[in-house]
Amino acid sequence: MGVSRLDVFYRRLLLSKLFIGGWGKPEDLKRIFEFRKIIADRERCKSLVPKDYPVSINKTEVHTDCYIHDGVFISPLEHFVPGILPTEAVKARFQFIVPKKWQSNRPVCIHLAGTGDHFFWRRRTLMARPMVKEAGMASLLLENPYYGYRKPKDQLRSCLKNVSDLFVMGGALILESSVLLHWLESEGYSPVGMTGISMGGYMSSLAVTNWPKPIPLIPCLSWSTASSVFTTGVLSKAVNWSELEKQYAINSVYEEEIIKLLEYCGTDSFKMAQEFVKHSSGRVNSLEQLLDQPRELSVGYYSRAGAKAEIRPGLWIGEDVAGDKLDKLLEDDNTKTSLEPLPSGFQGRKSLIGKKANSDQICRPSLHSESISFMKGVMDECTHMANFSVPVDTSLIIVVQAKEDAYIPRTGVLSLQEIWPGCEVRYLNGGHISAYLFKQNVFRQAIYDAFNRFCLKYPHLL
Repeated sequence: MGVSRLDVFYRRLLLSKLFIGGWGKPEDLKRIFEFRKIIADRERCKSLVPKDYPVSINKTEVHTDCYIHDGVFISPLEHFVPGILPTEAVKARFQFIVPKKWQSNRPVCIHLAGTGDHFFWRRRTLMARPMVKEAGMASLLLENPYYGYRKPKDQLRSCLKNVSDLFVMGGALILESSVLLHWLESEGYSPVGMTGISMGGYMSSLAVTNWPKPIPLIPCLSWSTASSVFTTGVLSKAVNWSELEKQYAINSVYEEEIIKLLEYCGTDSFKMAQEFVKHSSGRVNSLEQLLDQPRELSVGYYSRAGAKAEIRPGLWIGEDVAGDKLDKLLEDDNTKTSLEPLPSGFQGRKSLIGKKANSDQICRPSLHSESISFMKGVMDECTHMANFSVPVDTSLIIVVQAKEDAYIPRTGVLSLQEIWPGCEVRYLNGGHISAYLFKQNVFRQAIYDAFNRFCLKYPHLL
């Protein structure tokens, strides 16, 4: 699989760092992981969000072709995990764009926001307003926690301060989507579906796994887990690894307690390392130059059931590059490389368990590897689709993915077809950025197709 040079170049233009605050409070991670086990099981939480959960519309604007309603409600996550959300994010805000004239039925698609998509203007301009004109379809735009009006005062732009913030965002959006789906049903809208681009695609996928009825789902430029996004995709360059490594070394609670809460710990991650070694012999150094990534770091993984970290020899790379299409990027490079063993005398985390350590005295390659492994484990715990219920009808799922996406690595992780048998995957030429900039019409067509499938298959539910 090739990688988009535009994706790599665009990432270099953005200098901000992710997770400058570190992993987040251990107690917050524990609480959100425990709650994840509840919302991941659709049968356990059928009545978690009441059908009459209060939603308010507080303003309406009249436009030539549509009405734009502004609405609010309290995030249910505040009731179930009190205090986990920042104060600014407790109140959920949304915009509801409704056509003045319906073409047929009253279809509504909920759009969840991608990374950096603050407020509503981007989704309203690029997706919702065109959907009114093209298909007479309404759109409901939910604002993510930590974004727009819901952004904490101490957060810099879109850069989540803590790793735990992403998991809190996901838990909130799953419950908030349920509120909106119930509300739309009670208001007589049908069919109702969900979509999102990039991170919005992940979040909409998680939300649909929790919904107990057939529903169209159109995740665009997302895949089966976010773990590879922050460890092998180009966004890994933006992660503040130095702070994460320091906290992981000093506070043994991450290894001694939190790992035991993880149910899906890095099986895909080890598979990813194997795939990379299998396909990339002799082609590593040029890619390292392209991404400015160090070659000497190792990839580790965690075994299931909370076992201790096992560090295996490997290579840390900047993005997902395994596959035959890499030849195009590296066709002039005949440099050979091989895996190197870990430094002699490596003690692993055992020397750090149960006591504080001076991070400056820790073997840097091994600590970086363990931090990556821990990141894979916690990310898979809260974002891997295999860790959640399978949507009720996978034939209503149309995934749109870019072939050369450097932000969303796919090699070495379970595919969505494996996790959701029966779903359709449509591939676009190019990478993440070019698809976002120039393929919005393709995303909209996939939405129309998924909604049409629902209408043909479930006419009695309209």
